[in-house]
Amino acid sequence: MFEKVLIANRGETALRIHRACKEMGIQTVAIHSTADEDAMHVRLADEAVCIGPPAPKDSYLNKAAILTAANITGADAIHPGIGFLSENADFAEMVEEHGHVFIGPTAEHIRLMGDKIAAKVAAKDFGLPCVPGSDGGVNTDEEALEIAKETGFPLIIKAASGGGGRGMKVAYSMEEVPEALAICRAEAKAAFGDDAVYIERYLGNPRHIEIQIIADGQGGCVHLGERDCSVQRRHQKVIEEAPSPALDPELRAKIGKTVTDAITKMGYRGAGTIEFLYENGEFFFIEMNTRLQVEHPISEMIYGIDLVREQIRVAAGAPLSVTQEDIKLNGHAIECRITAENPVTFMPTPGKIGDYHAPGGLGVRVDSHLYSGYKVPPYYDSLVSKLIVHGATRNECLMRLRRALGEYVIGGIDTTIPLHQKLIGEQDFINGDYTIHWLEKLMGLKK
Repeated sequence: MFEKVLIANRGETALRIHRACKEMGIQTVAIHSTADEDAMHVRLADEAVCIGPPAPKDSYLNKAAILTAANITGADAIHPGIGFLSENADFAEMVEEHGHVFIGPTAEHIRLMGDKIAAKVAAKDFGLPCVPGSDGGVNTDEEALEIAKETGFPLIIKAASGGGGRGMKVAYSMEEVPEALAICRAEAKAAFGDDAVYIERYLGNPRHIEIQIIADGQGGCVHLGERDCSVQRRHQKVIEEAPSPALDPELRAKIGKTVTDAITKMGYRGAGTIEFLYENGEFFFIEMNTRLQVEHPISEMIYGIDLVREQIRVAAGAPLSVTQEDIKLNGHAIECRITAENPVTFMPTPGKIGDYHAPGGLGVRVDSHLYSGYKVPPYYDSLVSKLIVHGATRNECLMRLRRALGEYVIGGIDTTIPLHQKLIGEQDFINGDYTIHWLEKLMGLKK
C-alpha cells in the first residue's frame, strides 16, 4: 500500500480524499494556490506545497508544478480528485512516467472515453445501448442533413470533446440543422479547442440515470446501483438521489449487469460512472466519466462502501474488497449541491464566511471545506458544500433532508440553500415525478 499520496485537487474534494487516506494510515500532501493557503485540506494534510497563483492554469492545471511537488515530497501516488486534471490522459501518463502511481484508470481508457465519438463506438462494441445517431464525427451540412433524415427530430448536435453542458445545440427541423451545426462547432472550438461534433436523436423528456462502478483491472468489477441526476439546470446537476424513483429492482439488476459486463470486457481499473438517458423503459448511453463523481456519497450511503478507499486499493494493485453478492441496497439517499450563488439569479457570491453551523444527527453527512472566517475565492467552481442525507425509506430521507436544510447556517454570503428548500417541497419532487427538464420548467427557463 502507498505510504504517501499527493492530492491534486482543492475544496471539499481534497478534504474527502484526505480523510480516506488518513483512515488507511496513508500520509497526505496537499497542493494549493496562493488563494487556498487557508483551505481546510491544507491545514489538515501532513505536508502542503504552494504550486502557483490563483488562476487554475497556473496552479491546479499546472502539470509540471504538481509533478515537482510530488517529487520533492516523495509521494508514491497522485489522486486527481474531481475536475481539473482528473480526466486528462496526458497527465495520467506523465504521472506514471515520473515514477508515481496515478490513482485512476489508465491513460488509454481516459482518452477513449474522453472522446465522445470514440466512446459511443466503444460502448456499442461493449454491449451498451446507445442513442440512435451518427457513427462518427459530422463535418458538413450534407452529412448532417443525411443523418437527420435517419435519426428524425428533434436531434441534438454535441461536441466530441464536450462536457459541462457546453457545445450542444438542438435542432427541431431540417431548416435548423445547418445553423445548429455551425454554432455547435464554433462553441466546441472555443471551449475545447476541438470542433469535432456528432449527432444523436434528442429524447424529449428523459431522466438522467448513471451507474456507479468500481473495477480492479484484474477481472473484478461491481456496480453500486444507479443515481438519478435528473434535477438539472443548464446541464448542471443540482440534486441527486439513489436509488432512482423510476427504477424497480429487476431493471436495476439488469442495467447493472449490462454495465459491469461492458466494464469487464474493457479491462477497466478504478472508479467510473456510465451515464444514460432513460425514457419509456429504455436506457441510452451518453458518456462515461472515468473518475470519481461529485455525487458519489449517495451511493456510499446506501451501499456502505468507501469508493475513495477502493480507488486507492485497486491503484495499488489490490483486488476489490467486495463482490457483487456482497453489495446490498440499504435505504435511500439524497444529495443537495450547495453553491456560493444567489438562489434566484445564480450569480456567484464569493466572500468571507460568517456564522457557520453544519447540520447533524442520524443519517446526515456534510462534505464541505467551509468554516467560520474562511474566504470563498472567486476563481473556482462555486460548489461549497454537499449535504447528503440517508433514510430507511425515501419519505424518511425527504423528512430528514428538510430538517437538515433548516438547520444549515452559512453566514456572510448567499448560497442556494433556500433553492433546495423550495425544490424538495415541490409536489413533483416529493412524488419522484421529474425529468431533466423539470427544474428549468419550474424556474421558467424552458417551456
